[in-house]
Amino acid sequence: MQSAPIGISPELNQAPSRIGSPRISPARKQKASSDDPSAALRQCVIDKLEGMKARDLSLIDVRGRTSVTDFLVVASGTSTRHVKAMADDVVEAAKALDHAPLGVEGEREAEWVLVDLGDLIVHLMLPRTREFYGLERIWGVEVPKADVAESLNA
Repeated sequence: MQSAPIGISPELNQAPSRIGSPRISPARKQKASSDDPSAALRQCVIDKLEGMKARDLSLIDVRGRTSVTDFLVVASGTSTRHVKAMADDVVEAAKALDHAPLGVEGEREAEWVLVDLGDLIVHLMLPRTREFYGLERIWGVEVPKADVAESLNA
């Protein structure tokens, strides 16, 4: 069976058409199902981040590669205030689904805010922080260098 690059959910991920656009196409989003109770949470977080104008939104499937979580969401914000606002909205959206975060780290500096939702961990970062730590590279997801460089200059 042919699969997408390691760590990418092919149904939810597609190449960005321009810098700053989300990688998740609204037309290709997975619908929440009773088979996967965390799907509703993932969809809610993705919708919230898209609504908050998150840049370079990625969903990485890490099931079978780590026991810590099933999915990672990685997105960039335009400023520390934007990153913090996105994190706050993600927390509120999760609470609205009766899914209180297990922890939130990095809110004070807001260069990288991590929201731990159990089966889903959300990483919200400034572009320079995202490039430095390279979470996509760690999990085997390629990000074109031109996209990162251009988003830093934006």
